[in-house]
Amino acid sequence: MRVIEPTERLTPAHILIVDDQPANIRLLEGILGRAGYHNIRSTTDPRETLPIFEAFRPDLILLDLLMPHLDGVEVMEMLRPRVPERTFLPILVLTADSTPEAKLRALAAGAKDFLTKPFDRTEVLLRIQNLLETRLIHRQLEGLNDRLEGAVRDRTRELEDARNEALERLALAAERRDDDTGNHIHRVGMGSGLVATALGLPPDHVELIGRAAALHDVGKIGIPDEILLKPGRFTPDEFDQMKEHSLIGATMLAGSAIPVLQMAEEIALNHHERWDGSGYPNGLEGAKIPLTARITTIVDVFDALTHERPYKHAWPLDEAIAELRRQRGLQFDPDVVDAFLEIHQRLLSGTPARA
Repeated sequence: MRVIEPTERLTPAHILIVDDQPANIRLLEGILGRAGYHNIRSTTDPRETLPIFEAFRPDLILLDLLMPHLDGVEVMEMLRPRVPERTFLPILVLTADSTPEAKLRALAAGAKDFLTKPFDRTEVLLRIQNLLETRLIHRQLEGLNDRLEGAVRDRTRELEDARNEALERLALAAERRDDDTGNHIHRVGMGSGLVATALGLPPDHVELIGRAAALHDVGKIGIPDEILLKPGRFTPDEFDQMKEHSLIGATMLAGSAIPVLQMAEEIALNHHERWDGSGYPNGLEGAKIPLTARITTIVDVFDALTHERPYKHAWPLDEAIAELRRQRGLQFDPDVVDAFLEIHQRLLSGTPARA
């Protein structure tokens, strides 16, 4: 008999033998041992296969087909859920049943190769070597795929961070024209996310609105300083010019395939609409106003009321809350007002707002 000597990279492989005949196991263990394979486990009881598999983590299984308690097909069906989808775990069926039906049944159940007993020792070693070579290649490809996926994740994260920074800088460019700190956009973004959570929106939507709401006033970039920073009340013509910032912002953000920019466009256009239909630019009423804008509106107004601006003094907190209550059902969606007040009450009582 010609001796088959596997390469050194194959001999460390873990091999599990499942056969109800002790003589068959001794024969296979001898063949494998003389070929250099020493990481071998075996059992004559197929019911022990699963616990051995979990502890031993074989690279190859030599499996008898006709056994008491569980046959080879039932063993493969039992193992299938334990093998990750992308993992190649070769199973070589060794059986005395040489019928075509037995072979098809074994291969259909997940066997990668099939040999009938009595088998040629050289052939069984070649089959084992080929299966282990394939297993090794698959594991190398899995490692390469994992590294590539990791690199893609890292690069995607870098691009996402860069995009978020660019969006934040764009929002700051508009905001700092009438708020030197630029903190308003952060407060509106965070507050909008909290209100969205209180309303039961899904986490991915909450995250988007938290980022998109910060761009609600990006259209201020197109408003002249003499209007934007005017300390007194607007004339009707000046107010008409100021209202243009909603359309300017929506135009700046329009046409993007990026979800956060699509939502930001929606918010920029509609965050001055009112629940009673008296807002601008389109006089939308009630639920016709996108929910994202209804959320951002109340957070934006509350923050503007409670913070100093060049054209106004900050309102006391209790007066700002009272104003929200007065505008419930007029300027603001009643449900959004209730969610906002729930968060406010939680913060006052020291109970963390739901994240």
